Amino acid sequence: MPPTLASLVQHSALKLAVRAGQDRLDTPVRWAHVSELADPVPYMEGGELLLVTAMNLDAEDREAMRRYVRRLVGAGVVGLGFAVGVFYEDVPEALVEAAEAEGLPLLAVPRRTPFLAIAKAVSAAIAAETYRAVTAGFEAQREMTRAALAEGPDGIVARLAAHVDGWAALYDASGAVVAAAPDWAARRAGRYAGDVARLRERTAPASAVVGADAGEDRVELQSLGTGRRVRGVLAVGTAAPLGTAERYAVHSAVALLTLATARSRTLQAAEQRLGTAVLRMLLAGQSEHARAVAGDLYGGLLDAPFRLLLAEPAGDPSGREPRRPPAAFAEGVEAAAARAGEAVLAVPDLDDRMVVLARDGGEVVAHCADAYGDRDAEEAGAVVGLSAPAGPSAAAAAHRQAEQALSVARRRGRALVEHEELAAGSIVSLLADDAVRAFADGTLRALREHDATGRGDLVASLRAWLAHHGQWDAAAADLGVHRHTLRYRMRRVEEILGRSLDDPDVRMELWLALKTAGERPGDR
Repeated sequence: MPPTLASLVQHSALKLAVRAGQDRLDTPVRWAHVSELADPVPYMEGGELLLVTAMNLDAEDREAMRRYVRRLVGAGVVGLGFAVGVFYEDVPEALVEAAEAEGLPLLAVPRRTPFLAIAKAVSAAIAAETYRAVTAGFEAQREMTRAALAEGPDGIVARLAAHVDGWAALYDASGAVVAAAPDWAARRAGRYAGDVARLRERTAPASAVVGADAGEDRVELQSLGTGRRVRGVLAVGTAAPLGTAERYAVHSAVALLTLATARSRTLQAAEQRLGTAVLRMLLAGQSEHARAVAGDLYGGLLDAPFRLLLAEPAGDPSGREPRRPPAAFAEGVEAAAARAGEAVLAVPDLDDRMVVLARDGGEVVAHCADAYGDRDAEEAGAVVGLSAPAGPSAAAAAHRQAEQALSVARRRGRALVEHEELAAGSIVSLLADDAVRAFADGTLRALREHDATGRGDLVASLRAWLAHHGQWDAAAADLGVHRHTLRYRMRRVEEILGRSLDDPDVRMELWLALKTAGERPGDR
């Protein structure tokens, strides 16, 4: 522990006597300083034990002593040592009263105790505390290093929590808690997800202190990573500010976790190169070669149905803005796979998209559905296309399915579209973009202009006739007109459009135009 006024009073060689402030002797002492100035405050930093002989003080003047003590307290002086038997045979009552009034500990220093002895005692205690802190910090570093080699990040976090007498948690690059100690700390760490997200947005290295209000923990957040980008965050929660030894332990943990993160990134780069080779073989139809190259790393992924996902950043569709693989999507996929202990193949392709092979029904696919399903692409920051379940021999088909789903998601402004959704839905919804709507409006414009004059209901009649597959009686009954009237209207449609309704391509285009443009109030 650092030296306190109580430890100095208990020092047998100093023989100090307490004259005021008995209840504040547990205050730490940063230094012992001698000053005979009438106003030493400009030279104080706070935390000092001030030693005086009162050579330049009128120590028996009550008003002067009240002003003097009040200024010392305001400057952060933690105690006043008064030499008795030098200029005053005892501590003047005026000084004692002023010290009691301001709550300043006042110590009587006997003539045989030189101020130098007090300064040496303080210095020795500070040196001993520093040595203890450094020793404890090195011991913590050794323990965490051994834990890192044997247990990985989980071991580092567990040892750190024990050393700081609190809790610790490690967040990955996506902000998910991947390690926490003690066991209950994972729920506690979840409260600070917003603070972690804000820290991750800052350039590394970065730190923040949160909590410490209304009985909450004091939580220090430290970013991890050797580059400008945050690769993870370490949270340390304690009931009080960290001491020197605890801070050594935290710094050691940050260094070890940063090394572990850098090592994992290097391994991921190697895995990514292998994954790229496996993916190219699968797409080329060489599933057996792909299985042999995948080995234990990706082999299990190829033994069961998988899904292929294609993801690209949501952004400027004109191509004017630079495109990059969606980093947040990749980090979320990797974090989900790590939490579930699930194999996943995630590599960027030549079009700055991210290609992912993940187990059908697994945690990665579930994460993508939760994170991107039913969201706008701009809000989510990425556009994702998801294939139907497939095996190694159908990887090329799965890639085409994912591309088709991605294209639809891009047109619709959605963050995620599954290929199975396209297969089960209507083709009309796939054509709902500006170009197709413009075609539909242009095709039907002349008919709607004719109907606006009140000379017939050609659009409604065309819709009914096509809906009943050209059956005159059924369509006429639906419209409530005679079939001869309907025949006349269809001839007028052909005349106005300059196209024959006997041509199946014309009928198909008109039907799609009607479905795409939708029904307007004036069409009936």
